[in-house]
Amino acid sequence: MSIICELTLNNKKEIFEFNKVAKQANGAVLLKMGNAVVLAAVACEFDNPVSEDFTPLTVQYIEKTYATAKLPGGFIKREGKPSDFETLTSRVIDRSLRPLFPKGFVYPTTITVMVLSADKDVDLQTVALNAANAALYTSNLPIKKSVCGVRVGKIDGKLVINPTIEELNNSVLDLYVAGSKDELLMIEMKTISSLNNLEHSTNEMEEEVLVEAISFAQEALKEANIAYENNFEKACKEMAVVELVEFSIEKSVIDYVRNNFADDIKSAIKKLAKSERAVELKELAKVISINDYCVSNEIEFKTIYEAVSIVKKELVRDMIVNEKVRADGRGLKDVRPISIETNILPSAHSSCLFTRGETQALVVGTIAGAKDGQMYEVLTDKSTSMENFMVHYNFPGFSVGEAKPIFGVGRRELGHGNLAKKALESTINKNHKDTFRIVSEILESNGSSSMATVCGGSLALKAAHIPISDLVAGVAMGMVVEGDKYSILTDIMGLEDHDGDMDFKVAGTKNGITALQMDIKLGGIELNVLKEALLQAKEGREHILNIMEDASKTIVASPALPKIEEFDIDSSKMMVVIGKGGATIKEIIEKYNVSIDLNRDAGTVKVSGEDSSKITDASNFIRDLVNNSSSQKVAAKIDFEKLYSVDEVVSGKVERVVDFGAFILLEKGGEGLLHISKLSKQRVEKASDVLSVGQEIEVKVLKVQKDRIELSLN
Repeated sequence: MSIICELTLNNKKEIFEFNKVAKQANGAVLLKMGNAVVLAAVACEFDNPVSEDFTPLTVQYIEKTYATAKLPGGFIKREGKPSDFETLTSRVIDRSLRPLFPKGFVYPTTITVMVLSADKDVDLQTVALNAANAALYTSNLPIKKSVCGVRVGKIDGKLVINPTIEELNNSVLDLYVAGSKDELLMIEMKTISSLNNLEHSTNEMEEEVLVEAISFAQEALKEANIAYENNFEKACKEMAVVELVEFSIEKSVIDYVRNNFADDIKSAIKKLAKSERAVELKELAKVISINDYCVSNEIEFKTIYEAVSIVKKELVRDMIVNEKVRADGRGLKDVRPISIETNILPSAHSSCLFTRGETQALVVGTIAGAKDGQMYEVLTDKSTSMENFMVHYNFPGFSVGEAKPIFGVGRRELGHGNLAKKALESTINKNHKDTFRIVSEILESNGSSSMATVCGGSLALKAAHIPISDLVAGVAMGMVVEGDKYSILTDIMGLEDHDGDMDFKVAGTKNGITALQMDIKLGGIELNVLKEALLQAKEGREHILNIMEDASKTIVASPALPKIEEFDIDSSKMMVVIGKGGATIKEIIEKYNVSIDLNRDAGTVKVSGEDSSKITDASNFIRDLVNNSSSQKVAAKIDFEKLYSVDEVVSGKVERVVDFGAFILLEKGGEGLLHISKLSKQRVEKASDVLSVGQEIEVKVLKVQKDRIELSLN
């Protein structure tokens, strides 16, 4: 018999139904909110443990197009490769729920979330996490803590919990927080740009304001998780008896390594500060494993290597917390040396080689027309959407010295690219309609390459003359906690990320934060410590921004950068430029080899191409065409049917010659069109080959309308 829990929390009514579907899974639930229905199922193989010390958890969020009564787009009418949104949502669920699994849980586990029915007013990312949590909490896995997610917006200066999609469109903040009733576990945040009186606003957020928003979310999480734990208890399955494997080695081996090789490990740590690969530790472990003590006690290399890793972690953390010194000799707030080179690729529209310590990103920008963006589908939208700003992040194996081939884009690469996009997109003027693609090729990595992508990406935007409000810099923060002591680290490297307790990425301009991502490994963080970390990140960000500002002053435009001329015309004359069925604009594009973008609402025309002279000619032609159209408007006041008759021969003067013919000022008043096809029985390439401005000619009237007259050469 099914068990139903109806809850109204944080402005949303949720209906959880247990024991109705997927009953062979370890835990399953149907979650309904509005017209949205989501299935979450947890499956675990207790009889198939892995031998390594990690939790083999897989999370998959899947959208079905039948959920909105439509077929999959494209040639194949079946769901295939996950969309970016599906992959990113899977990552959000994974990062939120993985901390719940106890150490030593080595059993393959899959959490599957399927959207069966969608609602355009429902935030599927929040619903998906809450459904996955309900299925996991009520399963027979040894997990008895609830985690959920809430989204916070800021509309008209007020914080709003779980805003609708429509409300979020009017928000200046998109903050997603996941946590339990007493711990924050995961935070993602971005600011949303807006237009105020046609002026672009980036809406950066100050540190104190952001902490206030996170505190607001934390209260909502506490209320929701208490309600979940109280109401889900009746649906919980009996917990399975599962062995939690202890991957421990004898204390005597650790003591032996610590007492005899601490100095050697410290020396190796200094070399680790220059690489994410643990080659030095492996070499040291090999040396230790062949000495008399290890040989006589038959201690395997694997055990020695684990002991070396344990002592290494102890030493790294002790240096940071007690000595306030890092492996590479930096202070806690020091940023590694930075070098910047711009437009080093002559055939690219823009480029930036950003190097910070042993992390290096080559960021390349490409400009295209508004219609050249990435088409994609949103589950709840019937029509296709267009993405005109893209950030693509690539992480080849050679960047960390690994000999592995380059395959498709992984979840990590999508996540890092998405974070960089969040950091940068609010600085781009909303009136800018071109497509811009940023590709970040990570050439070296030891520390946050996603933040290097943000810095290099912002400079690539600047180098491509994309209208941005300000430069954006990103910095990766870390924290090490030992008892009641803690140290916050600026610009962490791979070693500190691996052995630390927090991974905290902050990006923003000199005015505030534009994007943030945080994963907490130690089970929560106090808000006063979070505020301290944000303010320390601000110091690091401002330091990097000063270096970027200096570099931006010396940018020389790439020779490959498209030439653009933009001007205004009367918006009512746009159809004159377009022509019947688009014939006129196609003719202009083909003749001058340019691209033309028209903004009917603003009345702007943008002409771009490779040849400056052709851009100028095309722009002048469009201006002439529009001006001539104005003359025609005046002529339209003349009733041609009263003045002229078909087959009548009249005198006229050539007023204007255009590609498709000439406009003739007629002796009895008004103006007529002499099309190029009527100039001769032979093919005429250019009207200017036959006629010139001011020339007097005789023409025959072919067709007369009240406001229009067509002519042929007599």
